[in-house]
Amino acid sequence: GDGGQASSTSFSATYTGVEGLTLAYGDGEDNTTTTSADATAWKVSYAYGPITVTATELEYDHDTDGSDRDMESYAVAYTVTDDISIAYGEDTIETEDASTDEEISKLNVSYTTGGVTLSATSYEFTGKGNSNTESASTGDVERWALSATFAF
Repeated sequence: GDGGQASSTSFSATYTGVEGLTLAYGDGEDNTTTTSADATAWKVSYAYGPITVTATELEYDHDTDGSDRDMESYAVAYTVTDDISIAYGEDTIETEDASTDEEISKLNVSYTTGGVTLSATSYEFTGKGNSNTESASTGDVERWALSATFAF
């Protein structure tokens, strides 16, 4: 505990006993503030050949009204060649008492040669910040990014 608060505890388990399959589960509590929260998460991932599919869910139950959040996501990745890969994913974040859910989609293409990786990513946010307004940081927002990574 910190400052007279109760201790926080958590545990997780991962299973990889089937080739290409990963199952993970975690559960914990957060007692670091004057209120507490419980979090539960699971993930399923399966890789078969050049394709990997992943699904994740997180539930965060907070003692404060209106602070509960649930997140669901999935992603699909395809390795085209040893050098080129493509990935697409979507996340949905539901916040209790929010009028709008946050929805994020992402498309990534990357090229690797030697120690260099070039990547292009497109992001689309709907209801970002639980808002329907159009602005530079909330509501419906589109972004893209280019990156270069060098390994020495």
